[in-house]
Amino acid sequence: MSASTIRIARRRVLERHHGMPVLRTENVQRFQGLTTTVPKELVHRAGVAEVMLTGWNRIGEDRFSLTAQWPRSHSFFTSVQGCHDPLLAAETVRQAGILLAHTEYHVPLGHHFLVHDLDVSVRPEHMRVGQAPASLQLDVRCSEVRRRGRALTGLRIHVEIRRDGRIVATGGGSLTCVAPLVYRRLRADHLSDDGPSKVLRLTAPVPPQAVGRISPTDVVLSPLGADDRWQLRVDTNHPVLFEHANDHVPGMVLMEAARQAATAFLGRPDLPLEVACRFDRYAELDAPCIVEAAPEHTGPGASAVRVTATQNGARVFSSTVTLAHPFPVQRTAS
Repeated sequence: MSASTIRIARRRVLERHHGMPVLRTENVQRFQGLTTTVPKELVHRAGVAEVMLTGWNRIGEDRFSLTAQWPRSHSFFTSVQGCHDPLLAAETVRQAGILLAHTEYHVPLGHHFLVHDLDVSVRPEHMRVGQAPASLQLDVRCSEVRRRGRALTGLRIHVEIRRDGRIVATGGGSLTCVAPLVYRRLRADHLSDDGPSKVLRLTAPVPPQAVGRISPTDVVLSPLGADDRWQLRVDTNHPVLFEHANDHVPGMVLMEAARQAATAFLGRPDLPLEVACRFDRYAELDAPCIVEAAPEHTGPGASAVRVTATQNGARVFSSTVTLAHPFPVQRTAS
């Protein structure tokens, strides 16, 4: 999608959902081939720097072609063994679902999205960080499209991410759309006029190297004196994980907790090959959330860890994280 097409799409969204006539600039020179991100509002991001998608087109019934770009370096989604962070692929899938719900299925801006499950699987040989940002093509298919009258209530997306024609990652997930008034009724016990009613005091991080991190700021687990059990560490001031105000723990924080728990449990910061997550209920900001890890299975070249999170006695999240075994070290004969 060209820059001019995105301007038209932004104008139509604003006019459709806000009744705002947007000034049209006539006779503007249109440059073909320029790249820009999609409007940040369409992927529920506050900062343009956190938007991965650069365009979209409908190519069939519930079928779409999207473009995206991953930076060579990111403040939080750091490279793993020379590869782009697989959770960057998960964030790209998340943004794709929200973008299409707004632009192609006409969900008004201001509606909330409840993500029920999200998964991603990567191919390390095509995930290497190169000498330029990774330009990506997404093939997205929507299914289980649910409506109430003409209004979308939910859908599932299936995504293939390609780089230079080769599949880099696959993934998908399902979401439900919730109108603002309905959301406020659902979340009444956890909302005030200024946002979340209460937030737990920030807890201490486990050592960053134990969870594959460099900075303690990016650690989302706190120690509980066991090798397989931690408290979720919720830093609402984190510039990426809490990129905008939230009344609950974002799903990407829970995915990162699963990755860090699997890393700590296995004792090595290996590359995640697959992360499959299910979100059972909201993880609240005002109560401790306990994260536990257990072995799932070990196969040729990879180990899987089952990670669950509970809060107030109920499960809020579960995930299976499959980590690649370390790359073999090539030794030369002396």
